[in-house]
Amino acid sequence: MGLRADMPLLARHEGEWEGEYLHLDRDGALLDRHRVSMTCVIADDAVYHQTNRYTWDDGRTEVHEFPGVYLGGGRCGFDTERIQGEFWELDDTTIYLSWRYKAEEEDLRLYEMIVLSSDGGSRSRVWQWIKDGECVRRTLIDERRVG
Repeated sequence: MGLRADMPLLARHEGEWEGEYLHLDRDGALLDRHRVSMTCVIADDAVYHQTNRYTWDDGRTEVHEFPGVYLGGGRCGFDTERIQGEFWELDDTTIYLSWRYKAEEEDLRLYEMIVLSSDGGSRSRVWQWIKDGECVRRTLIDERRVG
């Protein structure tokens, strides 16, 4: 089997997305807010590739590429110069990720849940930033499909 057959929910995420990231501290205070335009593609039924284009109100921009490799058994892994981790489907609406930023300390891990709407037109994402077993930050992301 291939990536699309083994991870049908991931295949439903293919396309163009736009949304907003809200980074909050442990008490809910806003740390950062920026827009995202994202492209999600599955190539050769074995490689997942995501391109994130971020824009801040002050004109700053960043682009990050996230290539993922199908590991088999319904799991994908990613290992870039910036991040390393894995993701898999929990059910027919939810993808779960666990990763770390390589520039950060080893004891900081991120856990993300992505929930796709039943019509496939929107999704919500939540990151929890866990350090030494405690949540030190949360990221909330709401996106809509634009292509």
